[in-house]
Amino acid sequence: MKGSIGMRLKDIKQNIKNLLKGKVKKTKGNMPVMEVGVNRKAVKVLWALLAVSVFFGIYKNFTAAEVHTVHEKEVIQEKLIDTNAIENFVIDFAEVYYTWDNNSESIAQRVEKLKEYLTSFLQMLNEDTIRSDIPTSSAVKDVSIWQIEPKENREYDVTYSVEQLITEGEKQKVCSSFYSVRVYQDENTNLVIVRNPTISEQFEKSSYEPQEQNNDSSVNGDQRSEIEDFLNTFFKLYPTAEEKELAYYVKNGSLKPVHMEKYIFSALNIVSCSKEAEGIYVSMTVEYLDEQTKAVQKSQYGLTLKKGENWMIVRSD
Repeated sequence: MKGSIGMRLKDIKQNIKNLLKGKVKKTKGNMPVMEVGVNRKAVKVLWALLAVSVFFGIYKNFTAAEVHTVHEKEVIQEKLIDTNAIENFVIDFAEVYYTWDNNSESIAQRVEKLKEYLTSFLQMLNEDTIRSDIPTSSAVKDVSIWQIEPKENREYDVTYSVEQLITEGEKQKVCSSFYSVRVYQDENTNLVIVRNPTISEQFEKSSYEPQEQNNDSSVNGDQRSEIEDFLNTFFKLYPTAEEKELAYYVKNGSLKPVHMEKYIFSALNIVSCSKEAEGIYVSMTVEYLDEQTKAVQKSQYGLTLKKGENWMIVRSD
């Protein structure tokens, strides 16, 4: 930019010098020459133009602002959807849809109740799913919602499982199946099922296994023994301890009172100890005897302990 301004100024200066020297411009036919004198108005205009150009060039040079490209990022916040109504609606529907007795009165009542959940098209579609000559009766033992997936146009796909007790004559059996339905929710939160129960794949157990933390050799035997004594004392009183009692063992509310008076401490097994920035991290299993059920309850804890005047629990996973 500076180079182009300098070239323009140089050309203007040269033109003014030529005019001041009275250079002659010849034309055909030996026409009279034209001389330009220093007092002409044109010369004054050119001087003024030169001054303005120089001033403008200096001004632009000192006031030029740096140009930054601003990249705006659009932040999209996910809107939390309250699915409680959808869950309850589908559970209530499933209890009606999968319940019947093998008589025409029960089947007719089922068809009438389904009108509260299905569109008019789906009502017609389901009229003959349970026929009057069906040899079985069905009672719903359990309905579980596994997934709710938002779709377009205020619709949701709901995957659920249903457990049924099927009776045929004197025989009974329990069967469990997975299905999905599509539910529409209007602006007033009213609901209706717009796609019929459709068989769906079952959810299976994941093969993931968490990596267990190993013992750290920096935790010596004396420290481990102290930690074990402290934890044995703490977990004996923990089921019945109030918040004021826990304050002697726990900082920052890391563990809350559980009020389980029927739990009797049985044993503590430390899986691993390792040093961390906050203190010593201890992974353990604590066994309690449940006096009501007579069963052994094994609780797993990951606690960070730190020693001041006494050992304290400063963090809980």
